[in-house]
Amino acid sequence: MASGIGERISEAFHGVADEQLRRISERLDPMVSNLRARYQKLEPREKVLVLVAGSLLSVFLVYNLVYGPIQSWQASLDSRIAARQRELADVRHLSRVYSELKLDLATAEKRTVSTGKDFSLFSVVETSLTKSVGRNKIGSITPSDKKISDELIDYEVNVKLSDVSLAQLVDALYDVKAMSVPIVVSNLNVKKRTQDSHSYDVELTCSAVGRNG
Repeated sequence: MASGIGERISEAFHGVADEQLRRISERLDPMVSNLRARYQKLEPREKVLVLVAGSLLSVFLVYNLVYGPIQSWQASLDSRIAARQRELADVRHLSRVYSELKLDLATAEKRTVSTGKDFSLFSVVETSLTKSVGRNKIGSITPSDKKISDELIDYEVNVKLSDVSLAQLVDALYDVKAMSVPIVVSNLNVKKRTQDSHSYDVELTCSAVGRNG
C-alpha cells in the first residue's frame, strides 16, 4: 500500500514537473525562434561577432558557474588537508613527548628509594662515612627531609667532614655512590686546610627520593 502511494506521489510530481517544463518551453520557443531569425538576417561579419560574443559569454558562465566554484572547493579542501596534517604532526609530537616522559618516569622510579617506615638516610650515610673516613672525621650530619607530594619524600642529609685526605674523600664519595640505595651527591664543597695542604674540610649534601609509606 505504501509503495502504491509512493508511486502515485512520484507520478504526480513528474506530471507537475513535465507541465512546468512544457510551459517554460512554450514561452521560450518564440524568443528562440525570434533570435534565430534575427541571427539569420545578420551579415556574415555580424554573425562572426555574435558567435565570438556567445563564446566569450559561454566561457564567462563556465568559469563563474563551474570552474570558479571547483577552484574554491579545491582551495578549501587543500586548507582542510593542511590543517589535518598540522594536527597529525602535533599528535605525533605529543606522542614522542609522552614516550620521553614515560621513559623519564621509569628511570626516576628506578632511582626512587623503596623505603619503609624505619628508613633513615641519616643512618645510611653515617654508616658509610664511618667506614670510609672514620667517625672522628665526621664533624656533623644534619638530616633535612621534606615532602614533595602525597607519595614522594625528598630525603636530604648535610654532612661536614674535617681534616680528610684526598684519598679518603674519594673513598667516601665512591662508597656513597656504590650503595644499593640510589643516593645523589647534590652539593660538594672542598676547602684546603691552612694547617696542612694535604688535608681538606668538606661539605656535601646527599639526597634521595623515596616513596611515602
